[in-house]
Amino acid sequence: MLRFSLLLLLLASLAPMREASAQVRHCVTADGTRLYTDRRCADMGAVEELRLPTLGTPAAYSRRPLCARNVQDLAYALEEAIRSGDANRIAGLYDWAGMGTANANRVMNRLQAIAKREVVEVRPVHAGERGEVTDPWLAPPPPGPPVGLRVEQVQANGHTPARASFGLRQRMGCWWVRM
Repeated sequence: MLRFSLLLLLLASLAPMREASAQVRHCVTADGTRLYTDRRCADMGAVEELRLPTLGTPAAYSRRPLCARNVQDLAYALEEAIRSGDANRIAGLYDWAGMGTANANRVMNRLQAIAKREVVEVRPVHAGERGEVTDPWLAPPPPGPPVGLRVEQVQANGHTPARASFGLRQRMGCWWVRM
């Protein structure tokens, strides 16, 4: 009996081990909110969202940088994150340092609203800049580096303008957005 138990134990240890992996499910609730979970979407009251990037989209063949080394890179990454409609990609560009849970939840709700709208342009804002510039090519050069990024968007109806403004912060050699 002991030999048989040892033989079974030896055979079990030689069997190939399966790698445990947690599958991240992309779910959408009835109100359009995206959820990312390891549980079944139905358990969360949502349905599975199947979004595979096509070869023509930047997400199919590029990875977003972990660190924006300059404001232009940050503006480009922010525009791409908004175009993707994914608040989590926008959140990856946000400077969360020193923020509490309640404030983080409020910021995520705002980022979710920004992610739902279509982006028109992302442009730098300079200190002392006032109002709209009808033709930026005719404007005098800005004095100094930008202090923020302005996101021009369109509401879901396709013609009502919306605007979101972010402050800029450089920390640990990277540029981040703040609200």
